[in-house]
Amino acid sequence: MEFNRTKLSDAELIFIYRSIVLPRMIEEKMLVLLRQGKISKWFSGIGQEAIAVGSTLALQKDEWIMPLHRNLGVFTTRQMGLEKLFKQWQGNKDGYSKGRERSFHFGSKPHYICGMISHLGPQLALADGVALAYKLRKENKVSLAYSGDGGTSEGDFHEALNVAAVWELPVIFVIENNGYGLSTPVNEQYRCESLVDKAKGYGIEGIRIDGNNILEVYDTIRGVREYCIQHQQPYLIECMTFRMRGHEEASGTKYVPQELFEEWGKKDPVKNYEQFLVSEGVVTEMQIADIRNEFRDYIETELKAAFQAEKIVPDTKEEIADVYAKKSVANSQWSNDINIEDKQSAIHHSPFTLHEQRFIDALQDGLRQSMEQHENLILMGQDIAEYGGAFKITEGFVEKFGKNRVRNTPLCESAIVGTALGLSLEGYKSMMEMQFADFVSVGFNQIVNNLAKIHYRWGQNADVVIRMPTGGGVGAGPFHSQSNEAWFTHVPGLKVVYPSNPQDAKGLLIAAFNDPNPVLFFEHKALYRSVSGMVPEIYYETPIGKAAVVKEGTDITIITYGSGVHWALKYQEQHPDISLHLLDLRTLLPLDYEAIRKAVATTGKVLLLHEDTLTGGIGGEISAWICEHCFELLDAPIMRCASLDTPIPFNLDLEKSFMANSRLDQYIDKLIRY
Repeated sequence: MEFNRTKLSDAELIFIYRSIVLPRMIEEKMLVLLRQGKISKWFSGIGQEAIAVGSTLALQKDEWIMPLHRNLGVFTTRQMGLEKLFKQWQGNKDGYSKGRERSFHFGSKPHYICGMISHLGPQLALADGVALAYKLRKENKVSLAYSGDGGTSEGDFHEALNVAAVWELPVIFVIENNGYGLSTPVNEQYRCESLVDKAKGYGIEGIRIDGNNILEVYDTIRGVREYCIQHQQPYLIECMTFRMRGHEEASGTKYVPQELFEEWGKKDPVKNYEQFLVSEGVVTEMQIADIRNEFRDYIETELKAAFQAEKIVPDTKEEIADVYAKKSVANSQWSNDINIEDKQSAIHHSPFTLHEQRFIDALQDGLRQSMEQHENLILMGQDIAEYGGAFKITEGFVEKFGKNRVRNTPLCESAIVGTALGLSLEGYKSMMEMQFADFVSVGFNQIVNNLAKIHYRWGQNADVVIRMPTGGGVGAGPFHSQSNEAWFTHVPGLKVVYPSNPQDAKGLLIAAFNDPNPVLFFEHKALYRSVSGMVPEIYYETPIGKAAVVKEGTDITIITYGSGVHWALKYQEQHPDISLHLLDLRTLLPLDYEAIRKAVATTGKVLLLHEDTLTGGIGGEISAWICEHCFELLDAPIMRCASLDTPIPFNLDLEKSFMANSRLDQYIDKLIRY
């Protein structure tokens, strides 16, 4: 191994040595603690320290890094306190995730380190979002994300590199090619000669380097950083290294040929660099020993303090309270304008100018006013710029707000959700338009594992709205018409909104952008141009998490949302002899249980109505809650009227038969006769 010190001073070379030997010594101590049963799991980076340390040293301290399991050197090089790190690894409340996360699945905004998730690939797209924020602010910064050789096989790797290339983002993608993805060798992982060859496929530059040579890593990434900033382009670096321990300690290393350990043991990044410094006269053996003794004492002192931490006492209220981020004062200033909670009173008593709008026009109005209110709001989606989106909701936006803020995306979902989250790390708000709600399945992982969990895991908010054109009645078949809102009501950390009328559509959309939490905003396509109503012209919010009484009645309570509201109103119009009490949920997560209880108490007979299929629909959850908490208020069994448990068909006659409203009459008749 040849080291080139370039213009580095002796002091700088020693600082680099201190930076690489500290994580090695911590790792060695952790392996002892693991054998003693004092920690439960460990992913070792022994033999790979040069990559994490060298790349972190090459960046500015306020540039975001997206590390993985074997990047302890990122955390130590960013000067994170070792006592708190030990508490994190012990699962202590005083760690970085309050005991909610393991090993390296945590982040720290003050240190510009983003916590990983186990799925590996999604972190690359977050680096795209951070780099986009840098680019929009014209800051001379880069973001850096790591991938293992196995991670390059994931679709997220392709999507993130492609988006970075198309949008010309200053991102450094570092592949730690350590030979194995758990037990799978690279010859079963890819067929290209080297992973850096993939760079050509995205039209970007790449280089393959010795990942065990810390000076080569440091010097290369410093140069690449300057290139990315100057040319506003991403860059791919393949670092050749080897995993000297198992995937994690429990997996062992029996599947690895012994000769590989012998070969790579001679390339140890710490020992070789030590020998270089001694041979160059930069340090003496005695100075090396002094540094190691200093760190040994430091590790023991910090560990002793960490072991004195109090045992966690679970606090259910605190756990639930930390699922959602709280609104800051800055995010709440709009509330002084108008807060409409009751639609009818607002229409009849509001001092503000009202005008009639279609559902789609109200959405467009709310989106436009939000763009005017929040200069840091970025819109992303397929065909949303010049074309105006599949349903023309963003038509004219690119002319008004520019292509920096209204961005066409490549045909991908996962990377754009990840990019939206990356923008949140840098204080931006973002909206992603799913062209159809059906396509969300391709971005499912990012939504349920990254967006939803990030605040609970390490306190980072996800200021992201995903607009979801949804629903049937338009003869679009099983991939453009399904109702999939219930998929997400099971995911703590998300907010799921589903308006039924123009006024709520505008007010709830504005509220979604003012909320620091991830909001899935469902818009029924059949309502876009078929439903109109009176809407205030001003910028206002309809509160998320509050249901609305659409109509008071005495015979039957119908609890519904979206198109179900209009089905119930149409039924009432055709059956004036029956008095329906109609509750529009508006928000499906979190549910307004107080309003549900009041609606049940009003009539004692409850019909849960939704366009979604019966099994697994939100109606089942609401029914269970009513039975558990409102049983004494019931005068009849709770009934559910939902769509068939089949995919939604294309043929219009089949679709009508599929839809819940085709059976609404019989359910109401059955309930009224009980």
